[in-house]
Parts: sequence; structure tokens; C-alpha cells
Amino acid sequence: MELLRIATTGSVDDGKSTLIGRLLYDSKAIYDDVLDSTEQHSRRQSSEYFNLALLTDGLKVEREQGITIDVAYRYFSTPKRKFILADTPGHVQYTRNMVTGASTADVALIIVDARHGVVEQSRRHAVIGALLGIKHVVVCINKMDLVDFKEEFFRPIQDDLHDLLTELEIKSHHFIPISALEGDNVVEKSDRMPWYIDGPLLPHLEDLELPDNTVDTPFRFPVQYVIRPLSNEYHDYRGYAGTIASGRVEVGQEIAVMPSGATTTITAIETPEGDANSATEGEAVTIRISDNLDISRGAMFSGTTERPATENSFDATVCWMSERTSLKSGVMLRIKHTTHTARAMVSDLECRVDINSLSDLGFCDELKLNEIGQVTLRTSEPLIFDKYADVRGTGSFILIDESTNETIGAGMIGRPPYLGAGLA
Repeated sequence: MELLRIATTGSVDDGKSTLIGRLLYDSKAIYDDVLDSTEQHSRRQSSEYFNLALLTDGLKVEREQGITIDVAYRYFSTPKRKFILADTPGHVQYTRNMVTGASTADVALIIVDARHGVVEQSRRHAVIGALLGIKHVVVCINKMDLVDFKEEFFRPIQDDLHDLLTELEIKSHHFIPISALEGDNVVEKSDRMPWYIDGPLLPHLEDLELPDNTVDTPFRFPVQYVIRPLSNEYHDYRGYAGTIASGRVEVGQEIAVMPSGATTTITAIETPEGDANSATEGEAVTIRISDNLDISRGAMFSGTTERPATENSFDATVCWMSERTSLKSGVMLRIKHTTHTARAMVSDLECRVDINSLSDLGFCDELKLNEIGQVTLRTSEPLIFDKYADVRGTGSFILIDESTNETIGAGMIGRPPYLGAGLA
């Protein structure tokens, strides 16, 4: 079955964790011991109802404060599809957690409280989702039970966010009025909102069509490990192991080996299940080629026509994640990009970005925790990359503190066309 990765976002108390709990509960994806534990905790809180949010808020401090702090992942499936749900925090101070949780998502669920409408965090999460390359958004206008399921609370929110998501060039967006607490329009269609003619949330997620990345994106295969068996029996064997970052490849296909640009032909594709004639994005494989070339970890196989860039200087959008330090021009860091690690210097810190309006805040001398900015990086060795908007896997990177090995930043190569233009 096809896998769909979902990130839930929204402001504090809009009902993200409750919605995920409802999806898991109504799709019968909860183990009995987890249900028993959640029921007991609900009773200890003197709650009048079964607190569905406790199914995802696993940290003690989250349960005490009633907020999401860390990213919680939950897995479930239906006869049509498999799902990975990432419950991401709503607080501004946990922006780095939200970026981490949404970085691999196919779809963003933006939860909005019907009583409060579109607030700053709703806009902020829509913008971050767009920066992370999420092309599908489902807006769940929650707590309709608290506004008597009236259409006049739904339509203004729909109009507001429709304009924003259109400016952000989101490929598709859909709006659903729901009550996560009572289950209206989550798994089953609600009879209490006859004015809403589309289907509930879960069937929409089951039927959502994702682009075929094997067709839409070029072939990219970062080499992770060169396999050379010690046995004399396989003295001529040389395989290149890794995970296909994008596209599709076949036995007999001519490829380019970057950064040298040399061309060769694939003679075999080996998988955990045995030899295969082809492989696609996300598959871990070993590739064998017809020529003896100088290839090591950090090299990349690509198609011969659409080759990645090979540069040691590039522009990027960076989310800063460190509490201890700030990002400044001239700072030396380590950069981890695909399977390649190098030293990097911030040669220019262009600006800090106002995430709420997508406008530049002008010159700044540093980025602090949870701030996002546009920078120019210069690396000690050329990196083999694509723009993040074209290929996520080869357009993203992390920044590492050289002294502590702590991950202190996450970046996306290139500059989105709407960044700096400002939003209406």
C-alpha cells in the first residue's frame, strides 16, 4: 500500500493531538493497553470525557501542561493506505521541532479553532509548510460543536486561508469543518453540517493523489558505502550502497558519476530481496557498474542529462536550532549533506525572515533560536546538490557544531520565489 506522511500543525489548543487521537481511535489503531492507560489518566485528571489528546501527548510535561512540545509520531493503516502522523508543536518557541516533524511530510493538516479563526500561528505554520516544500494542505476547521455547526464561522476562515495558500503556491488545499472531540467529519460524515457537501477527513487522505516522483524528479543516488568483500571468491566484486534520493533507475541505464562527470552503465541492482531490474526513490540498494571508476562515499550517481550542481558556494534558507549559540557571518561549522560531510563558513548572513509575512527584516548580524534567515554558505569541498524546490533529498542539509557534534541548524538550498516578496 502507498504510504502517506502527514504533519499536523496549528496554534496552541486548536486540537491537533485530539484530532490525531480521534483518527487513531475511530480507525481502531490503538492497542488495548494504551487505551486502558489513557482512560486511567483521563480519570485522574477528573476529565468528563475520554481525553483523546493523551494518545499522542506522551511526555509527562505535555500531559501536565496540556500542550505538545516534542514531535510525536503515530502509525496506522486502512485497507487503502498506510499513514505516518507527526503531531508537531504549536508554540513559537518550538519552531525547530515543527520544522523537524514536517520536513518529510507529503501533506500538512492545519488545524484552526472555529471560534478564533485564522491567528498568527495558523499563518506561520502555513508559511513554514510551504518553505519545506509541502504541496498538499488540508485545513481542518475544528471545534464546530462550539459554534453550533454554523456555516458562517467556516466560510471566512476558508476564504482567509485560501488566499494565503494560493500566494504560497501550494499545489492543492482542501477545507473540512470538523469536531475532533465528537468525531464529526473525521472518519464518518457528519449529519450536523448538511451545508458541507464534501467528504470527511480520512477518506480524503485515503484518496489524495501524490505525484509520481519517479517521473517528476531526476535520478539521484548518493553513495553511502563502497562494498569490497574480503573473500577471494568475490575479489572482482565492487558495489555501491545507498538509498535512492529521487527518481528511478534501471539495469542497462547510462548514468553520470558526480563530481567527476564520468559516465558508465548500470550492470546490476541488488536489493534485500535479491536482484532487481529497477529501483525507485526511497529504496536502499546496491548498484554495480560496468567501469572501474574512482568512487567513494559522498559521490553521487545521476542521470546523464539532468545533472546536479557541483559547487562550494550557494544560497540557502536556514532555521537556527541552537539555544547556546547564534548564527553569525564568518562562523565555521560542519555541514552534513546527503552522505557527504564538509566544513562550512557563513560567508554572508543576508537577512532574517518574518515568517508571518514572508518579508525580509533587512540586514541582521545573527540568527537566534527558532529564527529563519537567508544565508550564503561556502564549503571546504564542493557539494553535489539540487535546489530544495526541485529535489528535497539533495537540496537539504544540517549544520553541526564542530566542538560538540550538536545539530544546530537545518537548511534548504535555494531561495523560494515568494520569499521576501511579502504576503498580503
